[in-house]
Amino acid sequence: MTGFDALYREYAPHVFRFALYLCGERSQAEDLTSETFVRAWTSPEPVRMATVKGYLLTITRNLHLQSLRRTRGQVALPEDLPEPRAGPDVEAERGSELDAAIADLQRLPEGERTALLMRAVEDLSYEEISRALGISLAAAKVRIHRARVALARMREART
Repeated sequence: MTGFDALYREYAPHVFRFALYLCGERSQAEDLTSETFVRAWTSPEPVRMATVKGYLLTITRNLHLQSLRRTRGQVALPEDLPEPRAGPDVEAERGSELDAAIADLQRLPEGERTALLMRAVEDLSYEEISRALGISLAAAKVRIHRARVALARMREART
C-alpha cells in the first residue's frame, strides 16, 4: 500500500462525514470527498502528516464554499411542496431526529457550522480549528459556542 493509499483509507471517512454535515447531501459529500483527495494528491506542496486532518478538512470546506458561490443565484424550491407519492419511508425520514438536526445545522451561518463540525464531529482541538479557519483561538471558541446555543434554541423551538 502506498503512502497516499494509507492516507486515503485513514482520513476519507472523516472527510466524508465532515462534507456530509456541511452540505447535507450524500452525493455532494461524496463529490467533495473525492475532489479533496484529488487536490491533496495533485498539490505541489507535500502533505505534512502533523496537520493532515486539518489540511484535508480545509480543502473540503473551501470546495464547499466554492460550490455555494456557484449556486448562489439559484433559488431553492419551498420545502412544503407536496410530494406526488410520498411513501412510508419518506414519512419516517421526515420525522427523524437526525434529519431535524442536519436541517438545523444547515441553518447555522457557515463559519459557525464549520467550526462546530470540526470540533464535535472531527474532534479537532480549538487550536487546530483556529489554524484551519485562519481565525484567532478566541474567535474559534466563540463560533463554536454560538453554534451550540443556536442549535439548542432551534431544538427547543421544535418541541
